[in-house]
Amino acid sequence: MKTFTMDLAGRTLRVDIGRVAAQANGAAFIQYGDTTVLSTATASDKPRDGIDFFPLSVEFEEKTYSVGKIPGGFNKREGKASENSVLTARVIDRPMRPLFPKDYRNDVTLNNMVMAVDPQCRPELVAMLGAAISTCISDIPFDGPCAMTQMGMIDGEFIVNPSQEQWDKGDLKLTVASTREKVIMIEAGANIIPEDKMIEAIYKCHDVNQTIIAFIDEMVKECGKPKHEYTSCAIPEELFAKMKEIVPPTEMEEAVFTDEKQVREENIRQITERLEEAFADNEEWLAVLSEAIYQYEKKTVRKMILKDHKRPDGREINQIRPLAAEVDIIPRVHGSSMFTRGQTQICDVVTLAPLSEAQKIDGLDAFVTEKRYMHHYNFPAYSVGETKPSRGPGRREIGHGALAERALLPVLPTPEEFPYAIRAVSETFESNGSTSMASTCASCMSLMAAGVPIKAMVAGISCGLVTGDTDDDFVLLTDIQGLEDFFGDMDFKVTGTKEGITAIQMDIKIHGLTRPIVEGAIARCREARFFIMDNCMSKAIAEPRPQVGEYAPKIIQLSIDPEKIGDVVGQRGKTINEIIARCDVKIDITDDGNVSICGTDAAKMDEAKKMIEIITTDFEKDQILTGKVVSIKEFGAFIEFAPGKEGMVHISKIAKERIDRVEDVLTLGDTVKVVCLGKDKMGRISFSIKDVQ
Repeated sequence: MKTFTMDLAGRTLRVDIGRVAAQANGAAFIQYGDTTVLSTATASDKPRDGIDFFPLSVEFEEKTYSVGKIPGGFNKREGKASENSVLTARVIDRPMRPLFPKDYRNDVTLNNMVMAVDPQCRPELVAMLGAAISTCISDIPFDGPCAMTQMGMIDGEFIVNPSQEQWDKGDLKLTVASTREKVIMIEAGANIIPEDKMIEAIYKCHDVNQTIIAFIDEMVKECGKPKHEYTSCAIPEELFAKMKEIVPPTEMEEAVFTDEKQVREENIRQITERLEEAFADNEEWLAVLSEAIYQYEKKTVRKMILKDHKRPDGREINQIRPLAAEVDIIPRVHGSSMFTRGQTQICDVVTLAPLSEAQKIDGLDAFVTEKRYMHHYNFPAYSVGETKPSRGPGRREIGHGALAERALLPVLPTPEEFPYAIRAVSETFESNGSTSMASTCASCMSLMAAGVPIKAMVAGISCGLVTGDTDDDFVLLTDIQGLEDFFGDMDFKVTGTKEGITAIQMDIKIHGLTRPIVEGAIARCREARFFIMDNCMSKAIAEPRPQVGEYAPKIIQLSIDPEKIGDVVGQRGKTINEIIARCDVKIDITDDGNVSICGTDAAKMDEAKKMIEIITTDFEKDQILTGKVVSIKEFGAFIEFAPGKEGMVHISKIAKERIDRVEDVLTLGDTVKVVCLGKDKMGRISFSIKDVQ
């Protein structure tokens, strides 16, 4: 066993190599503060047959014992991966995948198990570092090292690797991965931060990453295994040469350069049939032909973009596809919109509900227990012209939904300003590039249509990249379509208002980006999102509607003395349940006395409000109240003003003339007005019907 330590942002990072999991290809037992993660990297001995991709799996396992909890529910075991686990695994996968050999087909699994959590050191960061370290010291081919740093910001000051509380409550949630020279991945959520401030934060992270890479180099030097040999799955050059004889480059250019995805796919299908016929007797070539055609198509598109600035659909490199937007396309729902950009089309529907319907979160983060705004993204097979059964959201869908959710969080009103739980669902009607950014635009419009008083309009766009042989040889592409995403080197997504950035997600397929590329992509996205807001979104709906729609629930808020909460709830909830039943409303009460009454009938909501006010207000002399006769005695009648709130009218105070029996004037269920006379000689509150003015 060997132990390595370094000071990282004022805390000790300790890595034990050779202490545990010796049968994995690489294993690192890591402690940062008291946060402990076991990271392992394993690979199969042979490539998987019949695939044309690198089969990498990344896992982030949240063990509840790490925070001293037993899992809820009947099973008492950790269940399926949480949304946070899925998103963390994606953030680890994205910078590491491009660093494995492109012709490597062995199964690789990077597993990160959270075993203890120190609130000062986020386990997600430790797992990111552990995945890189375990892979670098293993015998798995990997062009590392790479490192990751997280940056927070509070009161305008950057915080390197912030604590969980600083991360949750700060204005910036930035994760940056780097190789020795370049930035390789960016993931950010921000509270409307200017572009120059964001770039400053990115390169502060990049500088910290260099110290971590030096630390990993030290471990690799002392403990690293020689990288193993593997069977290359590269396409034979002779096959490419023969393909070009049958389908010359000019013909391939004509096949792929069209703005209709279906036309392009049909052209490629016909070319594939010709090549299959030509190589019918060569089983070895037929086995890799689909991948060879893909690479031929890719080289053709990249060459035309890089050398001639010619895009497949004929657009300029900074030109956005045709835009369209509309709201209220679905009747009766609380808010709806549709956003179309070329062949990418998203319909978004917003639903409003009482705060009690916010999503409960039971994870490792003690500071996050519920989520009031939920954004869900769906990607059905028909959106890309395919047929397959729906099996629920996968990691991609969860990631896209989280990105659009993060994009809009900074502009949402507070619960005090708008006491609703909000769910936005983005349905992908058609997909040809960057549906997550279309979801951001559609969700923003749908929120405004629903009457959610968001603080500013938010739009998003994706910028692509094609690189040449040198760092200076590159072309940035605004609004990439699917083909440019598949064949290009980068998918750089930025969302924001006109004041600044709210979210970034950057994926690349190469070994990093230079600073001019990062700065150029951020500037290009800023220009494009301004164009989308001014020329499309604002024409459909320019600002939030002044009130929620006809079919949305209405909410009345009031504050009561926290000591009176028990009076409103009643014994075993009897009082509050009776109010709910009588008035057909939902009622939520917080521990500090904030009451929300939710319903669709304004009169009944007002009635519920009056009941709560009566229950929580002490009777005062000369106060006039309306109640119902609920009990008749020889000496008088009991009047109920609200559930659990009653008063007694003596027989002498019922009528101006003398009466012998209460029943001569009152019957059960009568509604009467009374006036409070104050306390009698016995200290009891007295009421009168006859003295009402």
